[in-house]
Order: sequence, then structure tokens, then C-alpha cells
Amino acid sequence: MFRKIKERISIFVVKKPSLTILIAILILNVVLFAIAAVTISWLAPDSLPYSGFWVSVYYTISMILDAGCIDNVIADIGEASVALIIVCIATVLIGMITFTGAVVGYVTNYISSFIENSKSGNRTLKVSGHTVILNWNSRASEIVNDLLFTGKRETVVILSAQSAKMIEQEINERLSATIKKELQTVLAECRALSGLRGILFYLNHRPRNRVTTIVREGETYSTKQLNDISISQADSVILLTKEANNDICHYSNIERKENLGKGNSNTIKTLVQVAEMTSSDDSVDHQTIIVEIEDDWTAALVDRIIEHKEKLAKCHIIPVHVNRVLGQILSQFSIMPELNTVYSELFSNRGAAFFFKPQQWEDDVDKATEQYMLSHKHAIPLTVMQTASGNHAFSVAASDADCERECEPLEPSLAVRVNDAYQMVPRNVVIIGHNSKCQDIMSGFSAFRGEHIRKDTEILNITVIDDQDSLERLDYYRSYPYVTKTVAAELFDADLIKSTIEKAIDSHEGDTSLLILSDDCTAAEDIDSAALTYLIYVQDIIFDREKRDPEFDRESVDVIVEILNPKNYDVVHNYSVNNVVISNRYISKMVTQIGRKQALFEFYSDILTYDEEGAAEYQSKELYIKEASLFFTGGELPPRCTARELIWGVFKASPENNKSIVLGYVRPGGKMVLFAGDQDDIQVELTRKDKLIIFSNH
Repeated sequence: MFRKIKERISIFVVKKPSLTILIAILILNVVLFAIAAVTISWLAPDSLPYSGFWVSVYYTISMILDAGCIDNVIADIGEASVALIIVCIATVLIGMITFTGAVVGYVTNYISSFIENSKSGNRTLKVSGHTVILNWNSRASEIVNDLLFTGKRETVVILSAQSAKMIEQEINERLSATIKKELQTVLAECRALSGLRGILFYLNHRPRNRVTTIVREGETYSTKQLNDISISQADSVILLTKEANNDICHYSNIERKENLGKGNSNTIKTLVQVAEMTSSDDSVDHQTIIVEIEDDWTAALVDRIIEHKEKLAKCHIIPVHVNRVLGQILSQFSIMPELNTVYSELFSNRGAAFFFKPQQWEDDVDKATEQYMLSHKHAIPLTVMQTASGNHAFSVAASDADCERECEPLEPSLAVRVNDAYQMVPRNVVIIGHNSKCQDIMSGFSAFRGEHIRKDTEILNITVIDDQDSLERLDYYRSYPYVTKTVAAELFDADLIKSTIEKAIDSHEGDTSLLILSDDCTAAEDIDSAALTYLIYVQDIIFDREKRDPEFDRESVDVIVEILNPKNYDVVHNYSVNNVVISNRYISKMVTQIGRKQALFEFYSDILTYDEEGAAEYQSKELYIKEASLFFTGGELPPRCTARELIWGVFKASPENNKSIVLGYVRPGGKMVLFAGDQDDIQVELTRKDKLIIFSNH
């Protein structure tokens, strides 16, 4: 019996050490109170008006809680003996250690433990309607940053195995930089206004941080930790690719390169758990689960999970193929550099953006588009698509409310002539460097070439400059017939790199795009270093040409620089490069929007994908940058008009099988004007060097 009791006590101590300590403190102090009370009662004179055990207990507690009460106790007792004084002093000293010190220590430890448990994710978080981010990578802070512009309060809960302190610091730095930049813009606008108007503008537009972030450390596939962040009550769950930390070890980076494309088991394991929890009966309806994938093996398994687990009324799983999307974007930017500025705004929650609404239109989409244009001037209709959640009409506007604002019918008056035989201008591209998306970038070029192939001339001419190992890995780009030259050069072969670029520029007419890629498999300390070095070489070429020929057209060379770390943006921008592509930001912006607007996934997939080569009829619609002097028949530009008149005139004049919708235009030098807001208030006077932003099939 005694042995069983000892075993139970031993188990209790191991399982609940904090409670064991608390019980020990209580027992020890009860014994102290009892002994001290009995001793004081025994030594006190019998002549006291109040005496006895319980009075002595009161005296004991008073002295322990406040040592100054010892004078009052002795005064109450009257003629106190030396022994009684010694007992009182001993009671105070021992009580300060066993009661006051022990209790304070226990409470302090409990508070520390409470804080630590909250940070490590051991405490349940009661929240709903929030965004959950699982894992942390170089794109994550941009997702949180873009939520600043949703116009409402947002709660983001992050669960990652990485340090919570590191993640919190990265988020704070990113949000602080954005708010500071926005504040400077608002103040500049205020200074342009005067008096009360400036004050009202500031009050209405001052940047506010309405994003609350909670970071938890833990495993993303743990059922308990997922329940602790209320994943079943979240609006959207974003499952990021768990990136291997870029190691300074050379051999670690070689191993990482060799394992690219071989699958991500962490993504699969986490998605299975998330899909099970979000599709359960006690989860909220219509949750969006966004999954980043980077290889075909993972993509195939994600499709199987969707087939087995997805319940459209409960959760909708959207796979975002990161490398494929970035490859499509970078290839499009190389062909039409101005798209970088256009996508930067349209893919975000700030400024003009893509919107949609449920719409049951008839088969004649063009007729419905025409009717919408005549009765709306704050939004531009684009297309109607069948998505997983129904039939939707997509448009471009400054806000969701603008899509619903009707106006007086337009009285068409502007007549323009559109060149039905417009063809994309052949493009000369030089790719410098490499990354893990090279094959996806080339697939984007191939898709564009397949749709815009010409019998008389090659639409693309590409030169690749890269190190020997990378060229060998891609078999010197032999499977791409439009790659006419490959040059093996190490980063420090400045003369060879510069001479190759100059020859590529001189040997082809028209503009040349220089696509500088940033290696995403290099050591952390070397991220973007190679890209910045290549940029210096390119700027040397441009400066030398300007010295030799004062009439050299700087805009004939478009420099597109991909950087991975947003902190390097200012460094690149200081070199007067407008087309700085922070590739991770595009994925982040898309993921943020898709999380709240599921139907945008199918729309984005469509505008980033060209029709297959040889298609009898063009189905997919994309954004194009088309030269105004070639877009209109005979170069006859429309007269000064409103944006609404131009949109209508071009739509009516374009051929039935390829209706063109004008979204805005780009001035020489890169200044972009999107037709967001009241189109009647936007005056347009095109020049021959302007380029139109067109949404069309071809």
C-alpha cells in the first residue's frame, strides 16, 4: 500500500511539477503558521484581553505579510519576553522565505511560462475569419504587406518551425517601410493642396496598420497546433513552400540544386492534414486553401489530394505553381517590359485591380460587354469565365463599388480605325545568369512564339550568357530553336560578357531586352549579388554608348532585373532601372488576392497562358503592350478624347474575332496611365511613341 502511494506521488511529480511545487509551498506555510501560532499563544501572557490559538494565527499572518506589524504584535501582547520577541523575528524571517519569496517566485515563473507557451503555440487561440500562413519563406512577408491595402482590419496567424522572433522582426520591418513610404506619398499630395483640403485629404488617406499578426512556433502538420490556431474557422489558409535555408556551405548548395524538382514531402504531409480539418463538418464553409508547389511530382500528388479531400461547399484547394507562374511573368516582361508596371498595380490590392461578380450572361459575350460599356464609366469590362465557383464577369476598376456604379448611357461619337493585321514586333532578348525557373521561363517564350509565330521572320531571337555548368544542365538550350547563341562565361569574365551583349544589341534591329536572373540556390550572403554585378556590366555598356553617340536611344535597351530580396530594390533602382522585378512579390500579391477572391485563380491562369501553336481559334485572352503608331490603321491616331470614348471606339473598331479593350497607355520613359475612376474625367491625347495596354485574344 505504501509503495503504491509512493508510485502515485512519483508519477504526479513528474507529470505536474508546477502543481507539485504549489502544493509543497501551501503545506510548508500551513505548518509554519500552525507552529508559529502555537508558540506565540504559549509564550503570550495570560492577562491579554484577546488570546488563544486563532488570535495567534492572525498575529502570525500579519507579521509574514508585513514585517512592520511585529511592533504592533509586541505592543498588543504587552510585556513580551525575550523568547517571544525571538519567535516573532524568526517567524518573520522564515515567512519571508517560505511564503513571500516562494509565492512571488512561483507567480513569476507562471507568468514567464504563460508568455513562453503563448509564443511557442501551446495555448489555444480563439479567433475566426482570419488568414493562416503555414511555413515561412521569402514570399511570406509580402503576403502580409499586401493585406495593408484591403481597407479593413486583418488578422494573420503564422505557424512555422522557424524562430518567431525572426519572423516578427521581418514583418515589422516590411510593414514599417511600406507605411513610411505611403506616408511620404500622402504628405506630398497634401502639400500640393491647400488649407482645409490638404488636411481632409490627409485624414482620409493617411496610412494605417490594420494588420494584426500572431506568430507561433511549431510543426505545420500537427493536429493540436493547427487546432490551437483555429484553422477550421479561418477564411483562407496559405500553405507556403518550406524553403531550405540558403547555406554558406558550398556542398549544401550543390546538394540543393541536385534535389530541385524532386518533390516536397512537407507540403504533401501538411496539405493532407489541413484538407482533413477544413473539410470537416465543424469547420466554416467556403474556406480557401492555397498551396504553393514548385515541381511536377508535388503537383501530381496535390491533384490527388484535391480529388480525395476537396469539398467545394467547405474548402476549395487552389494549387499555385510558383516557378511556372514566375516563368510566364518573366518571359512576358522580356517581350513587353512595360507589363511589369501594369501587373505591379493590377495584381495588388492597391490602385486599379481586377474584380469580378457572378454573372449569367448569354452566349454573346461581346454584346454584353458592349452594353456594360455604354452604361458604366467607372469600370472596364474584360471577359466572362466559367470558374469553379460559377460564371463570373471580370473587370478592371479602382474599387469593387465602381463595378456596380451605373451612369447615363454613352452617345458614341469617336470613330477610329484599328489595324486588323497588327503583328507583334520581333523581339531580341539576352538572358544573363540562371535560376531554378529557367525551364519555366523558356516554356513561356515557347508559348508566346507558338501563338505569334510568323512565316516571314522569327518572332524571337535569344542569346544566353551563363556559366558552363548551368549551360550543360540545360543542354545549351538546344531544344529551343529561337535560342541562336549561348556563351559560357563566369561572373568575373566582364569583357566577354560585355562584348557578347554589345554584339547582340548591334546585330538585330529594334529594341533589345536584357533579362538578368538572380540565382535562388546560392548562399544567403550571396543572394542577388550576381544579378547586381551583371547590372553594373550592363550600365557600363549603356554609359559607354551614350558617350560615343549622344543620340543613342537609351530606351532601345530594356533592362529587366530579377531580385529576390526586396531590401536590394533601392540598390537596383539607383541605377535608373525601371523594370526591377521582385519576383517573389508577384506570387505574394497573387496569393493574397486569390485568398479572398477565389475566381481570380482561373482568370490569372488564363491571362498568363497563350493559346497553343496552330490553334484554329484564339480562346485565351492576355494583356498586350502594342505600339500606338502600328495599332491604328495607317498610324492615324485618334484625336484628343476621353478615356471612355477611346475604350468604346477601339472596342467597336476591332475585329469580331479579336475584340480589343484598352486599359490605359504607357508614355515614353515608363509613365503608366490606367483608366481607373471616372473615365469621362480622364483626357487622352496619344502620341506616336505611346504604347497601349490592350486586353485581347491575340
